[in-house]
Amino acid sequence: MNYRKKPVVIQAVQLTDATIKQAYEFMHGPVSHQTSTSREYWDKYCKTIADNGMNVVTLEDGPDGRAIHVAAMGDWIIKGIKGEFYPCKPDIFTATYEVAADELHAIAGGRDE
Repeated sequence: MNYRKKPVVIQAVQLTDATIKQAYEFMHGPVSHQTSTSREYWDKYCKTIADNGMNVVTLEDGPDGRAIHVAAMGDWIIKGIKGEFYPCKPDIFTATYEVAADELHAIAGGRDE
């Protein structure tokens, strides 16, 4: 049997050097740098992510929440329809997803084409 993926709009962030904070906040909520120690810790964390990738706890990782999935730099982190997160390689993301129509409208500045 053949199956077609249902059309669903998802949220996603591509993990790059410039989006580490955005990707972290996407999955865990806001980051606050109230002290120089917290900023120093954050800088070390970003270096670790750039070198080793970001752990992504998925539904398959079980109830203990220990992440066994890692998003490498360039991978997309997707928020699924149940609020779950999972990493996706760029070539699979490009083959599977496209910008949603409402996003295209916003990118065009709300102009009707």
